[in-house]
Amino acid sequence: MHIADIIINLAIFGITAALLIVFAREDGGWTTKKLRTAFRFFTCQSNVLCAAAALLTAVAAMAGDVPRWIWTLKYIGTVAVTITMATVFIYLAPLVGKGWADRLIRRSHDLCMHLITPLLAILSFCLLERRGMSFPWSLWGLLPVVLYGLHYLYRILYAPEGKGWDDFYSFNRHGKWKQAYVLMLAASLILCVVFWVIQNL
Repeated sequence: MHIADIIINLAIFGITAALLIVFAREDGGWTTKKLRTAFRFFTCQSNVLCAAAALLTAVAAMAGDVPRWIWTLKYIGTVAVTITMATVFIYLAPLVGKGWADRLIRRSHDLCMHLITPLLAILSFCLLERRGMSFPWSLWGLLPVVLYGLHYLYRILYAPEGKGWDDFYSFNRHGKWKQAYVLMLAASLILCVVFWVIQNL
């Protein structure tokens, strides 16, 4: 594996780890409240998944070879953060309207998780980690959206009082959670197809 890929993967991990430390600090002390809140969001979960996969990729590469399962985990994480980035710019930005950039990418942690680490992951996986995949294998990329979507649905509609979430992604706006879930799955499938094509060029 190219040294540049190791550096990029370590950067992805380092940026995400630094942000988690920031989330765990408040008023000069350590807290789990902000961290728990952050982990409600697909943005945080997808970035942590990708960062863990990036660290495993870098360590395995330095040890001599990246096993297929680590490469697949990196693929799943890359699709997940790409979904995060696409959701911000294609769905949330128009939804927020004027001033969307201030709310979605101006703050350093938003800029990193919504744009910088996704772009680094895409760059490394598509240009430096190509090894080919079958179409059925590419469907592993759907897993984060399938699982998070079901959990999000439970939290906003069916969770007991006190354990639910606000519909912060507005996926149940006008009661149209089914349409939103199908659209997110469709978008994820399109991304899986794009990555599948790139990996087999």
